[in-house]
Amino acid sequence: MTKSELRKIYKQKRQALSSETIDNLSFQIANNLLQLAIWDFSYYHIFLSITEQKEINTDYILSILSGKDKHIIVSKSDFSTTNLSHFLLTDATLIKKNKYHIPEPVDGIPIASNLINVVFIPLLAFDKQGHRVGYGKGFYDSFLKDCKPETLKIGLSFFEAENHIEGIFENDVPLDICVTPNKTYQF
Repeated sequence: MTKSELRKIYKQKRQALSSETIDNLSFQIANNLLQLAIWDFSYYHIFLSITEQKEINTDYILSILSGKDKHIIVSKSDFSTTNLSHFLLTDATLIKKNKYHIPEPVDGIPIASNLINVVFIPLLAFDKQGHRVGYGKGFYDSFLKDCKPETLKIGLSFFEAENHIEGIFENDVPLDICVTPNKTYQF
C-alpha cells in the first residue's frame, strides 16, 4: 500500500482505540524500551503526545528519562518552513498547545540537532524495512537529516509492521528500531 492509503487506515485504527487501551499499550511500549541497550547516552529527543490524534502517551518514557537523569529534548514546529526547533525540557519549561494541538515549549534553552543521541519518533505505520508513515509534512525527515549519522532513530507504534510501504522517497529517513507493545523491530 502507498503512504497515503496507510495514513488513512492507521488514523482510523488509532481513532478506534479507547483512552484506557492507549494507556495500556503506551505502558507496554515503555517497558519494551527498557529492554533495549539505549540508556547510556545523554541527549534524548521525544515528542509530546497529541491526545486529539490518539498518539502514544509518552509520559511513561518521559518518566524513565527523568528517572535516569537524561537531558530531555522537545521540539517546536514551524509550519511555514516545516522545521523543528529543539529545546531542553526543564522544570521551568512552559508547554502550550499550538493550533494543531501539538504540545510545544514556548521557549527555552535551544539544543542543536547534532547533539541528540536518540530520537523517539511518532508515526502512523511502518514496514519491515524500517520505512515509516507519519502525517506527511516532512518535519522529522528534515530534522533527522541534521542529526549525526549515528543518532538512533526509534519509532513508537501501537501496531505491528506492514510488509512493504510503496512510494518511499529518496529523502525519507528510515528507522533503526521500532517498538510496539508486542515486539521490537531492528533494521
